[in-house]
Amino acid sequence: MGNTAKITVENVHKHFGGLRAVDGASLTIETGSITGLIGPNGAGKTTLFNVIAGLYKPTSGRVLLDGEDITGLTPHELFAKGVLRTFQIAHEFSTLTVRDNLMMVPPGQAGESLVHAWLHPARVRQQEQEIRARADEVLDFLQISHVAGELAGNLSGGQKKLLELGRTMMVDAKIVFLDEVGAGVNRTLLNTIGDAIIRLNKERGYTFCMIEHDMDFIGRLCNPVICMAEGKVLAEGTAEEVKNNEEVIEAYLGTGLKNKPAREAV
Repeated sequence: MGNTAKITVENVHKHFGGLRAVDGASLTIETGSITGLIGPNGAGKTTLFNVIAGLYKPTSGRVLLDGEDITGLTPHELFAKGVLRTFQIAHEFSTLTVRDNLMMVPPGQAGESLVHAWLHPARVRQQEQEIRARADEVLDFLQISHVAGELAGNLSGGQKKLLELGRTMMVDAKIVFLDEVGAGVNRTLLNTIGDAIIRLNKERGYTFCMIEHDMDFIGRLCNPVICMAEGKVLAEGTAEEVKNNEEVIEAYLGTGLKNKPAREAV
């Protein structure tokens, strides 16, 4: 793909009344990286994600995409620029099939217009066939072709996360923000999701930034890892460096990451 997708966050604040959820956070998500974002509950990770993804407008500060100020753009406007955000709880269209969920994603389809459907039925059919072929390629890539005709609402939690990832593949995504992709997912499917993220990164040039609680998963996929605490960036480095950082250990109420099970570490 060769997409460039450097995100620069400059001194972002987001306040809710007296609560400073994000309190002067600055960080960079480099093009081609899989960046991990960790931190204790209440550290401001999801709020910062929501600011970058256009769900919240920051109280102050800026967000840049390849040097362009994208602060305050809507999710729809960011979608058009290739900036996509997935959610901790997958938002599938439960009464549509898995394939149809994917086919709905590309914007500006001719079949959405009644005029096109009446006056240019051949064009509508051709475009639909192309989108269907792309959806089937995505399903094959993610190893979920066997559930293509299944209603999305019947999928397991892990399969829904794969479908969510698949939706980002139906458009020319540059950077994908993943919010707790491992939550409620069994280890086998989590490995499949991890493999897909790595392949999308290496083969298709996707840049990823993920909030995740599973340090094993973070350690396998992410470099760098950024730790937030109290609305600020506390530390940045490899997963091992961040886990062993004294300030990070202190942020986890003195018990540290070393003494906690992997799933509870963050």
